[in-house]
Order: sequence, then C-alpha cells, then structure tokens
Amino acid sequence: MAVVGVAAILGLAALLPAAGVPCGAPHPDSTTASKLLGTWVYVAGAAQFPQHLLEMLLIDHGHLLVEPHASGQELLLTQRVAVGDQCLTNNSTYFEITAGNTTLVKHAKTHQTMGTLMNLSSEDILLIQYQLQRERTYSGLYLYARNLSMSTADREEFEHHAKCLGLSEEEIVYAPWKTELCEVKADEKGNSPHMEPAAAATASSPPPGTHRPGSAGN
Repeated sequence: MAVVGVAAILGLAALLPAAGVPCGAPHPDSTTASKLLGTWVYVAGAAQFPQHLLEMLLIDHGHLLVEPHASGQELLLTQRVAVGDQCLTNNSTYFEITAGNTTLVKHAKTHQTMGTLMNLSSEDILLIQYQLQRERTYSGLYLYARNLSMSTADREEFEHHAKCLGLSEEEIVYAPWKTELCEVKADEKGNSPHMEPAAAATASSPPPGTHRPGSAGN
C-alpha cells in the first residue's frame, strides 16, 4: 500500500487554525493542561479536502503521546500511525496553551499554528480542528480518545461537530484497527489506552509523519 502523502496530513502541514468557527469553543485552559498528558488512540478523521480524505483511508490505527515541557505552556507531541506495513512516527508538532486559554497545535520549527483543540463533553476525548486554504477553505477534524470503547454519546457529539463544520457522513473515516504495528511502549503507559479485544478489532484524527520524497503535498 502506497504512503500517498499521509505524512502531510498527519503532520498537519500548511493548515490554518480553526479560528472564527462557531461549532465549539477552544479547550482547555492552562489549569487543565495536565489532563492532556499520556497516550491517546486515534479513532477517526474527517476531511473535506479530497486528498486528505484519501489519506485518512490508508490509516489502520495510531497513537498520540502528549508529554510535558519545561516551559509549562507547551506540551510535546509524538504521533504514530500504521499505514500499510509501516509505522510512521512524527514529533514535529506541539500543543501550546495561550494566554487566552486556547490550546493550539503548532509546528516545532516554524511555530506556525496547525490546528486548534476543541471542546467536547468528555475529558476522555481529544478533538483537533483545522482549516486548509486552497481555492476555498476546507475543514477537517482528528479525533483521539483514551480508549477505543467510545460511548454512543461521544461518537454522536463528534459527528454533530463534523456536521456543524459542513462535513458529510461520507467524509468521516473511522480507523479500523486491524493490525498492531504501532504498539505503545512500556514507558509510555502512564495514561495508556485500554484496548478491549472486541473494540480493538472492530473500532469504528493527528495526525503523524514526515514528508517522504515523491509524496503528495497539501
């Protein structure tokens, strides 16, 4: 299976922050930043941009590791996704908790804003929203959770948010979790996801990778 630019969307490259969108308030403030720490599992992605949608279909499963940084306002991100027979790793982005209590996803080298963390009812759900500017503005989402046993209410809330952004059901892709290429290391299991066998096999975002030669850009 070809890795057709998956690195691009999972690195959230060349994207715009989700500013001015009425579908949700940025989350969380700096006092709850510690709740983001640990390991999250990749549940789903949603994209209006056709290239991103195709790339999301290549993802079998993934993890997002959030670690503290000495600055206190930044959280380091390590993303892993399984694509075909490969486990791609990316650590080129980080969370920044701004003075206005907005949590942004930023590029480690350019410090460009790549996306915004959005409010959901459950603290066990992490939703990253982005916009891509081409001939028009395309919206997209990456959904992570503490485990694969998401409640119906959490799933419906995610799909409602996607609909609010103008995303259709056909533009939402749930990771199938058919393989175990990207395993969580023992030293990353402080807040590790609990993967129930049935959920891991049938489970219905943040994004990873580095650009590969010849890969399709955003």
